[in-house]
Amino acid sequence: MCGRFSLGLVYGFSTRFGIPEDPDVRPRYNIAPFQQVPVIVGGERNELRWMRWGLVPHWARGEEFGLKLINVRSESALDKPMFKKLLNWQRCLVPATGFYEWQRQGERKRPFNIRLKDQKYFSMAGIYDTWKGEGKELVTFSILTTQANDVVSPVHGRMPVVIPADREEEWSSKEVLSQDTLRELFTPYPSEGMEIYPVSDMVNDPRADDPSMIVQMNVQQTTLF
Repeated sequence: MCGRFSLGLVYGFSTRFGIPEDPDVRPRYNIAPFQQVPVIVGGERNELRWMRWGLVPHWARGEEFGLKLINVRSESALDKPMFKKLLNWQRCLVPATGFYEWQRQGERKRPFNIRLKDQKYFSMAGIYDTWKGEGKELVTFSILTTQANDVVSPVHGRMPVVIPADREEEWSSKEVLSQDTLRELFTPYPSEGMEIYPVSDMVNDPRADDPSMIVQMNVQQTTLF
């Protein structure tokens, strides 16, 4: 599951992803479903495209379908024909600096920020499609998920598919990838490369967006087990 994430930096963003600078890219600390998000699409060269989070397939009857496909299980994407075209030719990179998950602690759910230890930016695996209807055109995406690694699993059983930096070009390309390659890419990111810590309850409000949201909270008796 990935229901919120952050893109808390813009310095070096265009260089990191090999794209022209876009003045609309700004730090965001609480990206939520149905918001417009900067997404990287490959080809002859990388291109930044703004897409709405929540996949609306081209065949959907209405755009509300996107509420169902914030995330797509990578196992389902491999097995279901409805995702074959997207996995073959409509893959994208979803840039992030962290993502959030919640752990139930008694009567409440405590939010945690998860990020990579040694990289400011990383890419989550996405698939996208274009829907036309009701006099408008929507480009939307979904984030693929996989089984959680040992860092994330005490909080949640699923996590985003994180594409290693040296394989981002492979994922975002227009080349058809083999099933074996896809399964390899869908392997949970190594636990030793990630860290997790509790953050403010402000994350619970999708309207909130502040740098303090990614600051570690000194929460007594917080446990991951």
